Amino acid sequence: MFFGETAINLDVKGRLAIPMRYRDSIQDLSSSRLVLTYSAFDSGSLYLYPEQEWERVRDEVTGLSTFNPGHRSLQRRLVGSASAIEPDANGRIQIPQTLRQVAGLEKRVVLLGMGNRFEIWNETVLNQKRAEEERSLDETVSEEMTRLVL
Repeated sequence: MFFGETAINLDVKGRLAIPMRYRDSIQDLSSSRLVLTYSAFDSGSLYLYPEQEWERVRDEVTGLSTFNPGHRSLQRRLVGSASAIEPDANGRIQIPQTLRQVAGLEKRVVLLGMGNRFEIWNETVLNQKRAEEERSLDETVSEEMTRLVL
């Protein structure tokens, strides 16, 4: 299981160094074979899966009905855009240029451990998303409190 947050700099070649604390787990889970793809739900982020977990997700997504436009969109986003990658000897992964561009990844990125996968975010985009979520939560809590008091 992956958890935690790490701010990382992409190097000039678009490589990201996987933190040491995850490397053994990735090796154990997938012999260091990973799959990188777009986030299913958030622009500005990528998903990074150990190969075994990716295969489970891929099979579920490709098993969805192609007659449903939402399913086709999800299949294109996750499966059609996926890239197999392996860390180099220094534990770095190369993020393909197309994925970097679509996710808006620049120098500063954040790697979030999300249980069975990682999310890779543009640091600024993630901070903006968190601020929006906090405002939304504050509004929801405020509405609930008002309803309870009245």
